Amino acid sequence: MVSESTAATLAALSVTISLPFFLYGAWYAIETEVMTWERLVHHLKFVVTGLVLTTAPMVLWMIPRLAEQFGGLAALHAFLGLQAYALLVLALTGIVRIFQAKRQADLYRNPDPEADIGELHENMGAWRRRLRIGVFGYLILWILAYLLGLYRYLLLHVV
Repeated sequence: MVSESTAATLAALSVTISLPFFLYGAWYAIETEVMTWERLVHHLKFVVTGLVLTTAPMVLWMIPRLAEQFGGLAALHAFLGLQAYALLVLALTGIVRIFQAKRQADLYRNPDPEADIGELHENMGAWRRRLRIGVFGYLILWILAYLLGLYRYLLLHVV
């Protein structure tokens, strides 16, 4: 059986490794002038990999041990993490609608650089706001939870 410190180290490494995937995925989407289907899939490969590297240790290792460690820092860490995932859900509610509108307009297979995405649907502005707020909120809260998690890791398993 793996020791508690080894499992904590593996979880910390997995979450740490996810950050470059998130950052590259975000950079790629921001730098892409025209989002084609291939570029969207490329972007999502990195974002989904980051989510798996973050979510798997949380579900398999962190959550089952939360009740026995529940204190001030653990509660704050869990709160920040849950809020990050709540904002991720908010972002998903926007991206799903944007995806549907762009797909109905066939802008993934036949991209038109001149097409105004705001003209595709009357609610596009609200969906894009949801996406932006959700993504930036997720990233900010993820970083705060990550830093607090590293601090807890150092306190519990290193010092």
